[in-house]
Amino acid sequence: MANNNIGPKRLVVGAHYGLKDWLVQRVTAVVMAVYTVILLIAFLSGNNFSYEGWAGLFAQQWFKIATFVTFLALFYHAWVGMRDIWMDYIKPVGLRLTLQVATLLWLVGCAGWTAQILWRA
Repeated sequence: MANNNIGPKRLVVGAHYGLKDWLVQRVTAVVMAVYTVILLIAFLSGNNFSYEGWAGLFAQQWFKIATFVTFLALFYHAWVGMRDIWMDYIKPVGLRLTLQVATLLWLVGCAGWTAQILWRA
């Protein structure tokens, strides 16, 4: 039995362990944290806590874009996490691929729904 733990032909299983995924998780978390601070500042500095006040905040184009970017960061963050979970714990390739495709379609659908909610008339 050959040892496949070293060299270019090593056996690689599980999640994509690497700098890119680590960095994506950190960057998307920072984007979400910055948005949370912006939302808290808007909430604490506002005096109109009615529906009209929140609608006025979300009517501003810069706030819609910031919200959409934050949701995209959330969806990408979720994708990396769920992909790693599927790759680490689901061993049958067909089932793993099915779960990954279902997760990806769900997250893309959520992104579309987010855009529709933010920019509907």
